[in-house]
Amino acid sequence: MISELKKEGIKEENIILINFELKEYFNIKNISQLDKLIDNLVKNKSEKNYLFFDEIQEVENWEKLINSYLAEGKYDIYITGSNAKLLSGELATYLTGRFVEIKIYPFSFLEFLEYKNSNQTSKYKNSYKKGLFEEYLKFGGMPLTLKFKDFEKIQYLTDLYNSIIFKDVVKRNEIRNIDLLYRILQFIMANVGQLFSANSIVKYLKKDNINVSVNTIYNYLSYIEEACLINKVKREDLIGKKILNHSEKFYLVDLGFRESIYGNNQRDIGQVLENIVYIELLRRGYNITVGKFREKEVDFVCKKPDIIIYIQVSYILAEESTINREFEPLLRIQNNYPKYIITMDEFDMSRQGIKHINLIDFLSKDII
Repeated sequence: MISELKKEGIKEENIILINFELKEYFNIKNISQLDKLIDNLVKNKSEKNYLFFDEIQEVENWEKLINSYLAEGKYDIYITGSNAKLLSGELATYLTGRFVEIKIYPFSFLEFLEYKNSNQTSKYKNSYKKGLFEEYLKFGGMPLTLKFKDFEKIQYLTDLYNSIIFKDVVKRNEIRNIDLLYRILQFIMANVGQLFSANSIVKYLKKDNINVSVNTIYNYLSYIEEACLINKVKREDLIGKKILNHSEKFYLVDLGFRESIYGNNQRDIGQVLENIVYIELLRRGYNITVGKFREKEVDFVCKKPDIIIYIQVSYILAEESTINREFEPLLRIQNNYPKYIITMDEFDMSRQGIKHINLIDFLSKDII
């Protein structure tokens, strides 16, 4: 954001960045101290200034000062906060609606390619991109993993995963039964992209003689979702136009966690590809549900204010039965909104108004 402001001609002296994890700001503990610091750092008080606060939650009652600055209209303000102390859902309480939330995801496949110095992807053969995609599918898009060797990536992802669980879930929510939490996470990883309910998890745990209530499962799922490890996708009845309760799908924010904790991303290729497409659609700003059309299911119903699109995801359309299974739900939806099937196939099998897209093309180009 700072780089973009400078490109737009904003003077560097009008941009103030304070990272509260740096030692020079350790003494800034309250808003009086912070206000005094800002007053000293702002050189041109008659001009627009831009304030960047990293880890703002380290300052007690920070929201009072930020709200005051917003009311005065003197500054453009950008803040970040760690999940363990400042969840995005709490910003509405702190900032009384005066904010725009920018969600940050792990690297997309296109960003992954750019990092690999392949930003002009059209110059590279498909085999080259395929090799990089296999790496992305296995280890995900957490930026630091790109600096490590494969065995180091697994260790890093495991450590990061455990850190998130401890800081953002266990410590924050005062969870005592940590073993239960890890078992629930294992179930989610095994069933990525599969419809299941809290009751399904209860029954699964009973096989190991673990008795737990449905409410406890719901609470644990919400804690994990708040920590940005998973995303819940509700089902929508495409005929009745209503959200269906109980059975939902869950997707991981990054598949590297699944590989490091559960393993076998390449074995469970269908589930993993669906997870990749879901996160990419989130990045592109869609609100997403799972579509139910009578007894058939549409993987993703994706909505923006001016459009609805329907998407099916499959590994390959190798057999006629697979082709029929993937195309039939979309053919039954009688409207003119775009309908897509995304697979790893390199041959275009589009038919009857339904467009077939190669997954790597979808991820590396602005197709949808």
